[in-house]
This record gives sequence, C-alpha cells and structure tokens, in this order.
Amino acid sequence: MEKQTDPDLVERIDALEREVTSLRERFDALAQRAAAEPAVPEAGDTATGDTSADPLWFVNELGRRAPGAVMMAGAVEVPAGPIRWQYGLYAEELMGKDWGELARPLEALGHPVRLELVRIILAGTQTTAELLELEQFASSGQLYHHLRQLVSAGWLTSPRRGVYEVPGARIVPLLVLTMIASS
Repeated sequence: MEKQTDPDLVERIDALEREVTSLRERFDALAQRAAAEPAVPEAGDTATGDTSADPLWFVNELGRRAPGAVMMAGAVEVPAGPIRWQYGLYAEELMGKDWGELARPLEALGHPVRLELVRIILAGTQTTAELLELEQFASSGQLYHHLRQLVSAGWLTSPRRGVYEVPGARIVPLLVLTMIASS
C-alpha cells in the first residue's frame, strides 16, 4: 500500500523551509555588518554605576544599538517612588515633524510660576491647600489658572479633586528639559 502525502502539509513545509532560509540570510547579513563595524570601546560597569572607563558610555552604547537615534532616559527616586523611564526617536523622524505642534507643552512650562509649581509638586506637595500656603501664589485664582495650564499640557494630572501630581511618564522629560535649560 502506497502512502499519500497531504498537499497542504507539503506546502506548509515548503513555506517553513523558505522562512528558515530567509531568516538565515538576514542573520548572516547582520553578522557581516556587525563584523565590519569598528569596535566600540568597552563601557564601564553600568550595573554598578562605574562609568569611569568610558565617560561617553551612554552615547557609545546608543550609537552601537541604534545609530541615528536621539534618546532621553532616567532612573530617579521621587517622593512618589522610583521612576525608570526611556524614550527615543530617530533624528530623521524628529526633523520631519512640525515643530509648531510642540509649542503648547513648552509654553505651559514657559512661566516661572508654573515651573516652580511643577517642581514643588514633584517634590511632594500635592494638594491645593498646601500649595496655597506657599507665598509664591498670591491668590487661589492665580494658582488654579497655572494648574489648569499645566494639566491641559499634560505636565500634571489630578487623580482626585484638589490633588495634583506629575505623571510618571512626564518626570524624566521634565528633568531633561530643566537639564537642557541649565546647561
């Protein structure tokens, strides 16, 4: 008795073989490209924080892993707890954006009172009652005006009435912006 082969099974096996061949070719191309790239100096032990062997360890590692990328990252402790965050885009994508769309969130931080307000909230003062006790805010109307601007731009959220916080995903970008402004 002769065994018959299922045509669907044969077609699926052929498709798998083609996929394996394609993956092998892609792997070989990546391996060749990696072998042709100049060696990046070894970075310090970033797990222990020792970056003395390579002061540009972050830039070198970024260049090795994602050439052309622009990235911001941070690992910080704030009163709300630890924040570990990173975000990156390729420079080409950033250059292709309409930068006019970026004005609103930057404008919200463009007032000294709002910058101080975000800093105070990030440091742990979160209720409007606590904020009104500070001398920076002449009136509740002024305080609420600035809070609305910051909430509208996404720099603050209000999980409950009269309570404000900086969203976790905004903490590192906020610190990066202040770092940029102070450099």
